[in-house]
Amino acid sequence: MNITLPPNYNSLAGALVALFGNSVAIAETDRLSGGDINKAYGLTLTNGKHIFMKANAKQNAAFFTAEAAGLTAIEKTGAIGTPEILCTGTDDGEDVGYSFLLLKFIKGGKQQKNYWQELARNLAKMHKADTSIYFEGNGKFGFFQDNFIGARPQCNTPCDSWISFFRDNRLAPQFKAADSYFETNDRKLVTKLLDHLEEFLVEPEKPSLLHGDLWSGNVMCGPEGKAMLIDPATYVGHAEADLAMTELFGGFPPEFYEAYREANPLQPEYENRRDLYNLYQLLNHLNLFGPTYLGPVLSIVAEYVG
Repeated sequence: MNITLPPNYNSLAGALVALFGNSVAIAETDRLSGGDINKAYGLTLTNGKHIFMKANAKQNAAFFTAEAAGLTAIEKTGAIGTPEILCTGTDDGEDVGYSFLLLKFIKGGKQQKNYWQELARNLAKMHKADTSIYFEGNGKFGFFQDNFIGARPQCNTPCDSWISFFRDNRLAPQFKAADSYFETNDRKLVTKLLDHLEEFLVEPEKPSLLHGDLWSGNVMCGPEGKAMLIDPATYVGHAEADLAMTELFGGFPPEFYEAYREANPLQPEYENRRDLYNLYQLLNHLNLFGPTYLGPVLSIVAEYVG
């Protein structure tokens, strides 16, 4: 592994002193709107600086070390913007302990001309970057540590085959977690799908670093009008999986896909594999949010082996 992770501290006050100096503390705290998993705050410091903090229960500190690793990996490619990470840490708190992630505060801007085309070209550049630096030993697909997809754990045990990795570390764990939703015939189809996955997927021409949870809510416009990636579930896989995710919840504008295909041409018949990649995301939503997502999951299973 050839990336340096941000520092980790055992108190918020200690983190601020280490980052900004002995006299620096929090002057003002503003609760911000954020995701469903973490609390978000804008912190104004006594030195006048403004930083962003995500917080969760102390026992969930792994959320933030995983997010920091993912953002660091994306930043390492030099292809696309991400929030600058200051540190991770935990704090015992006055009443209850918490974990935190500190980031440079980013003020959203107005999208520049060719915003979506530039995002596509930068994403393609990220997908073409060297991925060998993200492993401590052998393996072409996976990551040097496990992380999370939403609030659920995501296994990244390295594997030499993309198809095997997607079956064993993506679909199979989600199907197992969702087993109580399935009838006997559903389970037979699931087994058939997993046993014949090589008939539907292809190995990539090269491994790619993926954002892992790439929908519009995880793309923000930075102060210079350029797209930045946030909240990753990073791993090394097939670039098609990222692209498929962009099409799942509403999709990106047509100019994004045109620019991406020009910068990084897709393997033939990508459209026939897209739903199978998104099956992983829909299974995760089924396990997080319940039976609303059962119909779409079973529909995709039937599409391939029904």
